This record gives sequence, structure tokens and C-alpha cells, in this order.
Amino acid sequence: MRKIKSGYICTILFIGIALLLNACSTVKKDGPPPYDVDVSKIPNAVPKVEPYNKRTLASYRLFGKQYHVMQSSKNYEEQGIASWYGTKFHAQRTANGERYNMLAMTAAHKTLPLPTYVQVTNLKNGKKIIVKVNDRGPFESNRLIDLSYVAAKKLGMLGHGTAYVDVKAIDPTRYDRNNFNKPTYSQDFYIADNQVKTTPASEDNVMNTLHYAKNNTLKSKRLAHSESVVYLQVGAFKNKLLAENMKTRVGKMISSPIKITQRARHQKLYHVQIGPIKDVATVKHITSQLKAAGLSSKRTLEEV
Repeated sequence: MRKIKSGYICTILFIGIALLLNACSTVKKDGPPPYDVDVSKIPNAVPKVEPYNKRTLASYRLFGKQYHVMQSSKNYEEQGIASWYGTKFHAQRTANGERYNMLAMTAAHKTLPLPTYVQVTNLKNGKKIIVKVNDRGPFESNRLIDLSYVAAKKLGMLGHGTAYVDVKAIDPTRYDRNNFNKPTYSQDFYIADNQVKTTPASEDNVMNTLHYAKNNTLKSKRLAHSESVVYLQVGAFKNKLLAENMKTRVGKMISSPIKITQRARHQKLYHVQIGPIKDVATVKHITSQLKAAGLSSKRTLEEV
């Protein structure tokens, strides 16, 4: 009996381990649906007056961080990085109690009252949509809003996975569909018209720049701070407001110093520079972050 019992237990353990391994190998990953969706046939969410869900107005703590929920979305507008979620969460309950539908024009936000209708503009291509915020998230520190699959597709951001956007709350009592349909120009369209072209800062160029700074005799003015210092210029603008917007945008992504300066010989241009940066690794990391956000940069040895 002891042998039989021992063999029985081993069999049960084997089956249990096999089931556990199978479960681990089939963990559901997020992504798009396995079929094509014609988003041109899916309209924007239509803002309507709805009472806030009182249950979702309380502040909450998640992953060791405290989130303070806004009690009103009035005059809310913010720029940041948008991401999206799809099949993994499809049909699950949202924070507002509704079922998440990846084919509906909805979104998740960490602190807006639920529900809130917002206009989301892709600042890279100018596309804009209206979604209903009915869920909480995204909880990655550098993300502002999580869009449904179709919302992200309409915004033209599926390929990259993220996009730099402007999120603006809509007052349903003042919503004007005709005004929304009028063509508007995003920040980057104005930037494109006002910005001096930059040359991407590759790793090789950065290393050559540092080597040149260390091993060549340059004018003392160019080496005022350090012989191995590099600056990254992310824009040169005719409009100071656009330069300020770029500084704010980049400041949300990196912790390095950012300045707006003017060259003596180019008083009409406002240069947005990151630096001083003293090592190649940091330059490479910042350049990658900028590239991920759709921004190019130009390396220089001097502070403008």
C-alpha cells in the first residue's frame, strides 16, 4: 500500500507540475485582434452629460504610489505619452464598472474623474480623436493615457506603440461637433514651420565629438565648462513659445538640464539645448529617449 500510495502521489505531482508549466507558457499577452478593423467606420465618442462615478473619485494607492483623483475635469489639458491596450483586457471590468471594449472609443487615465470625455491629438501627425475615459491607468511613470485599440489605430500610433499627445477635457454642455471637425494644426506642424533642421546625433558622432574635444586645441570660449562636454540641441525656433513648449515636452522625459538660449549672431532663434553632458552613455540614452518620442537632436560642443 505504501508503494502504491507513493506512486499515486508522484503521479499527482507530475500532473500538477505539467499543468503549471502549461499555464506559464500560455500567459496571455496584449496586442491587436487577429482580424483587421476598419476604424473609419467607428465614430468618435459623443460627449454627453453624465454624473461622475462617486466610487472612483477617491484617491488610491497602487504599486507603492499615491494617486489623487481630480474632483473635476474642468479646464484640464496636458501633454504626454499615450500608449494603448487591446486583447489582454478585452471584456474585463473597467474602473467605472463598464466592460472594456477594444473596439470602442475609450481610454484610461490615472486621475481624471470617471467618466470624462477628452480630445486626444497626436502631436506628430495632427490626427485627433474623442474618447470616453472610463478606466484607470496606465501605471508606467512616463505614460499619460492608455487608449483602446481602435482609438490608437485612428490616431495612427499602432506601429510605434506610443505617441506624444495633447489631452484636453471636453465640457459636454459646450461640445460643438462642427468645431471639432474643423481642420486644426498641432504643435508639431507649427514647429515644422518654425524649426531649423537638425542632424541626428549618432553614437559614433557623439564619440568623435568627445574625442575631438579632449584631443584638440579649441577656443577657450567653447571649452568654458569642460573639455569633454557635449550638448544636444533638440530645436531652434523663431517663436519663443514653441521653444518653451519643446523644453516642457523634453523635460517630462529626461532629468538632465535643459536651457533656452540665443546665439549672438542669431538673435531671432531660440535654441533648446540639453546639457552639459559629460559621458557617451548618457548621450546615447537621451538620444534613444528622444528618438522614441519622435524627436531628433544635434550634438554640439558649445553652449549657445
